[in-house]
Amino acid sequence: MANEIMPSNSSDRTIVEAAKQEERVIITQDLNFSEIISFSGEKVPSLISLRLSSSRIEFVNKRLEKVLPMIESDIEKGSIVVVEDTRIRLRHLPIS
Repeated sequence: MANEIMPSNSSDRTIVEAAKQEERVIITQDLNFSEIISFSGEKVPSLISLRLSSSRIEFVNKRLEKVLPMIESDIEKGSIVVVEDTRIRLRHLPIS
């Protein structure tokens, strides 16, 4: 999604700042975002980190369709959510 609103070579920190300013959620397979957001001490932006066995769009979309309704309120409050094939891990922001 970030490449729709900014250059694809934007730094992770730039993407986090844009997501915060525009009240967006970051969905990624990149672990660097978890570290940046965890250490920020802030409640936004929320992050959905995909740790799935397949990156095929059909697989990812099917998993997100199942998971998003379950985590919507947590995402709105500020959270890091790790989505795996068979489970979800959630930490509310800010992480202390």
